[in-house]
Amino acid sequence: MNATSAAVASAVTFVWLGMVLAISFLEAPLKFRAPGVTIPVGLGIGRLVFRALNAVEAALAVLVIAAVAMGGATAGIAWLTAAVAALLLAQLAVVRPRLNRRSDRVLAGEELPRSRGHFWYVGLEILKVAALLALGAGLLTA
Repeated sequence: MNATSAAVASAVTFVWLGMVLAISFLEAPLKFRAPGVTIPVGLGIGRLVFRALNAVEAALAVLVIAAVAMGGATAGIAWLTAAVAALLLAQLAVVRPRLNRRSDRVLAGEELPRSRGHFWYVGLEILKVAALLALGAGLLTA
């Protein structure tokens, strides 16, 4: 893989990783511990934050895919890039719409039991973090 494409893809990958770690594993759980933050308020904030995060993630994914495609990547780098993109797509196309429908109901005042959908999102997020780490490390040595 050419050095410029690898450097760009690596930098974007690690920025993406940092954003996911900061938002998903730091901000999201902590907001519900703040004084006065109710479930509906936390859900409203979470929807805004994750909508913004996912939009940025989609843009970063496009940049990584473009850099990897233009750089003559190895099969391993191409596979990791596809895996990260597929994990993001699963979150955006399958899990987030279900979570949004549920949060709509909660925000409308409906009392619902705890959601298992969040476990799916977190599970995909953990896999995405691992794939981003592997991809970033692979790009550093490409």
